[in-house]
Amino acid sequence: MIKLIVGGKGSGKTKKMIEMINESATTTPGNIVCIEKSMKLTYDVSHAVRLIDVDEYKISGYETLYGFIAGVLAGNYDIVEVYLDGVLKIGNHDLAGLGGLLAKLDAIAGDNIKMVVTVSSDEADLPEDVKKYI
Repeated sequence: MIKLIVGGKGSGKTKKMIEMINESATTTPGNIVCIEKSMKLTYDVSHAVRLIDVDEYKISGYETLYGFIAGVLAGNYDIVEVYLDGVLKIGNHDLAGLGGLLAKLDAIAGDNIKMVVTVSSDEADLPEDVKKYI
């Protein structure tokens, strides 16, 4: 299951995601992963959450990001929630390709893994294949 948090820059997407992560860290039985660019959430999320910086692994573009996330999920079957902050920064601001990434992530997440993704864009600017995840 994929859920998007959408809004322009400075609209509070990351703050909302941090609140969701920290609430889940106290109630969710299983592992939680937060994937971000540049480790800016280090002091904001619970220490119980696995925080991964894509810059450390030289991840750029949707294909590489998908492979990375699939590998993380394959390496740990106890992951129940994945939070992805700033997907457009990682995907080089490619709105047209975002729908393809989300469809592939939705397929591997199924009903067992909850994925929350922040998208820095107005809802009206999103392609239809992305809007269905809002």
